[in-house]
Amino acid sequence: MLSEKERNLLAFIDEKELVELTQSLIRIDSVIRPETGNTEAKVVEFIVNWIKTELKLEPEINEVLPGRENIILKMDSGKPGRTLMFEGHTDVVSEGVRSLWKHDPFGAEIEERKIYGRGSCDMKAGVAVNLLTVKAMLKSGVDFNGKMVLGILCDEEDLMLGVQDFIKRGHADDVDACLVSEPEENQLCISMKGALRIKLTVHGRMAHGAMPLTGINPNTRLAWIIMAFQEYEDSLKELYGKDEYLGWPSVTFTVIQSPPPPEPPQLNVMPGESVAYIDIRTIPGQDHKEIKESLDQILAELESKDPDFKVTMEYLADKPVVSMSMDEPIVFIAAEAYRDITGKKPVYNGVPGATDGTYLRDLKGIPCLVNGPGPRHMPHQTDEYVEIDKLIESAKLYLLTSYRFLN
Repeated sequence: MLSEKERNLLAFIDEKELVELTQSLIRIDSVIRPETGNTEAKVVEFIVNWIKTELKLEPEINEVLPGRENIILKMDSGKPGRTLMFEGHTDVVSEGVRSLWKHDPFGAEIEERKIYGRGSCDMKAGVAVNLLTVKAMLKSGVDFNGKMVLGILCDEEDLMLGVQDFIKRGHADDVDACLVSEPEENQLCISMKGALRIKLTVHGRMAHGAMPLTGINPNTRLAWIIMAFQEYEDSLKELYGKDEYLGWPSVTFTVIQSPPPPEPPQLNVMPGESVAYIDIRTIPGQDHKEIKESLDQILAELESKDPDFKVTMEYLADKPVVSMSMDEPIVFIAAEAYRDITGKKPVYNGVPGATDGTYLRDLKGIPCLVNGPGPRHMPHQTDEYVEIDKLIESAKLYLLTSYRFLN
């Protein structure tokens, strides 16, 4: 039940300010575009200026890659207590084909109380929630113990180098819990799928399309691999079943390039190589070492049937399944906050993918609760949006959870 002090605190969440901040973040293109050199730099500059202006504080800036920086802000109450981190990322995926969008992907247009745009829910809205939660905690004058840490990081959508750099520099060493504001409809996500990401190269021999027998076709052999891996995925589903929060394990070919860049494809040329990228997602009970051994065995069996079969595999990422109990303080407190603000029972769930919280949990043991605003199904789609009502609800949930956790 909300106390009078908590009601006064929640009044510091201003809908107009929250919506306009979210819109401002969406309007800054932070797609990583190697062809133009565009990075998160402009949105980082905006957030840094916002912190200096609104909070009168000086954030720490760490360069992770050229033109790609992490923003770190640490706020110490001066009293002993827990350390709570708010985590978000500044990069967004490509908008794809703009003509397929009804709304300008960087226009932050509002229609029927939804804010549209690339990154609206994944996760410019979450970043805005983090920023205004910290502002309300500081500007309201409420007492709190311990510390708050704001980590607005780069490169979450690719190899998650931002959070790895954050950890390497020691910023996570004394963090007791973390709120990750990824789009989860304000559900309390207490587990995250593991991930193995693979680059697979099939080696053939280039030949004229009219004389294919003079070469070795990598495309045919890649097709064999795709079908064999599909059978392997079916066996994993049968063996491990469907997890209550994370769903099914999966083995997904996401990119196929034949020939790989920079070689141009030619209709009358059989390529010398084919490259495929595979995104494997795992659930509790699966062992990544066993998966790697199984994939090696599948390829060995294909090789035994064809003397011209030659494949190399490179593992680009290996992120384990992470989870925590409902009894973790941050989860328990967030659940109570949800009940008090919405009058409803909280919904527990799992993140269908990995987040920066995966590394924080795996490498540092930090309980990471993922419970930000926005539809779970909307990230990376055309006409991505976040609902204004869920955005406001999220800010109130974060603020009340933070206040109670730090007291």
